[in-house]
Amino acid sequence: MSSLASLQVLLVDDNQHMRAITSAVLQSAGIRKVREATDGAAALEILREHPVDLVIVDFNMFPLDGVEFTRLVRNSPDSANPYLPIIMMTGHSEKSRVYEARDAGVTEFVVKPITAKAILDRIQAVIFKPRPYVKTDGYFGPDRRRVQSGAYNGPWRRAQDNSRDI
Repeated sequence: MSSLASLQVLLVDDNQHMRAITSAVLQSAGIRKVREATDGAAALEILREHPVDLVIVDFNMFPLDGVEFTRLVRNSPDSANPYLPIIMMTGHSEKSRVYEARDAGVTEFVVKPITAKAILDRIQAVIFKPRPYVKTDGYFGPDRRRVQSGAYNGPWRRAQDNSRDI
């Protein structure tokens, strides 16, 4: 995993123990440039001042949680990098939470308790197999479809959309 050594990662979690565990996983993968923040607001400040290749962010923080942080990174006019890969960590894996994170523009999702393999698999995915970004009226972020259909040949997703004027 020495190919990850040059990555600059921002780790955002209000739990110091979770940051220590995640940082240890990153260090074991050869990632040496890890900055830490305790909430989304502090993380936004770091993004304004330092180049970052990847963010690992907790879902539940105060005053600015991981979902709102992601929305600001993706959509704020003064965002340092709206295309920044964001991996969401959470102890809450309910479908509604996963959808909320996905719809905010999270790139990948990992459930606590984390494993080294889960974190490193997500990092590998966002770095080596990035998905294209999509911009619509209500969403900007990575394409939420994991698999692209070879049969798709137009701007609309559903069969009934073919009748729409382009």
